[in-house]
This record gives sequence, structure tokens and C-alpha cells, in this order.
Amino acid sequence: RLPGIDGKAKMSKSLGNTINLGATADEIRAAVKKVYTDPLHLRVQDPGHIEGNVAFTYLDAFDLDQAGLAEMKAHYVRGGLGDSIVKARLEACLQEMLAPIRARREELAKDRGHIMQILKDGTFKAREVAARTADEVKAALGLSYF
Repeated sequence: RLPGIDGKAKMSKSLGNTINLGATADEIRAAVKKVYTDPLHLRVQDPGHIEGNVAFTYLDAFDLDQAGLAEMKAHYVRGGLGDSIVKARLEACLQEMLAPIRARREELAKDRGHIMQILKDGTFKAREVAARTADEVKAALGLSYF
């Protein structure tokens, strides 16, 4: 579970502290700018704190270059590394990760008939599973009268 970009709670659409999988490049950029970092890291030369820093929490989850991230963390803790550099790395990671998802979504959106068929097929399968589950519950409760 990831914290919201505001650092106050879990990520939640209703709290408005999310980065959506279908977000545009501009929406990702805007969200990353709002990501909570270290409130005590007032100047670039100040030592920073990793714990509770949402930017580093997200980088831990999504940055594939863990060795480079470890060096960035060490530099941040020593001081001399600004939050804007950390956020730029986070944005690059998220843009790279979400670009294929965004492209696939745009491709699928072009064929609404195909999407409707997928939804119909999924609804049919869900109804079958729900019916089997209901039958199991009725049998367990002794409510099967057939």
C-alpha cells in the first residue's frame, strides 16, 4: 500500500491524493510536483530525511535502478541534493512506467465495440461465478431445496 502524494494517508481517489494509471504526462508532472518530501529539508545543503518522504517511498517501489537510488538517498541524507532533483527522477520513472499503459488504453479506446464485448464477456463470467458461490452458500446453510 502506498501513501497518498500528500503523505497523510493511503492513496485514495476520494482524498484526491493519487496518481492514476491513466494519467496524462501533464497530470503525472503536476502530481509529482505535489508529492510530499521532507519538511525539514529547507535548503539544498541541508541534510534530508528518507523516512516519511513520499518521493523516496515511490522511488523504492518503482525505480528499477536501485543502486543509483541508493546513491541518491545517501547524497540526500548528506545534504547537497534538492527535492526537485528527487522529484525529477520520480517523474521520469512514473512517465516511463505509465507510458505503455497509457498507449494501450488509447489503442483500446479506438474500438468501442471490442470494449463492449469484453465487458459483456466479463459480466457473463462474473454471473457464473456469483451463481456458483450463491449455491455453495445455500448448501452450507442448508437452504438447498431441489
